[in-house]
Amino acid sequence: MKILVTGATGLVGQRLSPRLAAAGFQCRALVRRGGEVASGVQTIEGDLFDPASLARAVEGVDAIVHLAAVFRSADADLIWKSNLEGTRNLIAAAEAHAGTARFILASTSNVYERGGARPACESDAVDPKQAYPASKVAAEETLRRSGLNWTILRFPFVYGDGDGHLEMLPRHVETFGFHPAHRMSTIHHRDIATAMEMALAGAFDRRTVNIADDAPLSIYELVALVGGAMPPSAEPTPDPWFLHIDASLARGLGFSPKVSTVHQAAREGIL
Repeated sequence: MKILVTGATGLVGQRLSPRLAAAGFQCRALVRRGGEVASGVQTIEGDLFDPASLARAVEGVDAIVHLAAVFRSADADLIWKSNLEGTRNLIAAAEAHAGTARFILASTSNVYERGGARPACESDAVDPKQAYPASKVAAEETLRRSGLNWTILRFPFVYGDGDGHLEMLPRHVETFGFHPAHRMSTIHHRDIATAMEMALAGAFDRRTVNIADDAPLSIYELVALVGGAMPPSAEPTPDPWFLHIDASLARGLGFSPKVSTVHQAAREGIL
């Protein structure tokens, strides 16, 4: 299967694209000039705002894995331009030049609002106010309205393979006001590949699917796993279901994580 990966030089993409290539997919990556990708991945120079490069990138592919996004930026206009307009441009190129390709959009569990009464599931209404999740919701809707065969995968906190993401958590505890007992859904990079291979095989066609491992851990435990510390508390946990997602749909469709908990990742030395 020939696939195009966008965002192949990013946190997720640089770990996902070599796994897909190793699994036998013929991978090409849309990269800006000077961008480097893993061995075995073909590069197509261009970007999401260059229609000619998008036409070249999607030509002849069986599937598109769209990871490219802007997240950590105070520039809301840049976030909206990259995450919504860029996705629109890629969808338009796929419709024009690769109409039968499967289009897989990586989205986020941050689309779910605070104040939920249970873990968030795919049928919940979403209306986030922050630029990043709001732009992702708009991109999702654009894809659903397209004429393509689509899949939307909503990922929670991503970690592993030495990406440094989990190690940053102790610095964010005070900023975000996390309660030590608050539990957060997580997913290892290895299981982003697990889910993506299933999506490429058609297991999630025309579905929005939450992807998460088996055991949301408390912020207190996660901070301790990376050598940090935070004050304990016996006070009630406010908003206990925020950042905790229900992944039972994925389980029902056959998804089973290879890294079932962050504790397993720590034991195996793959944090």
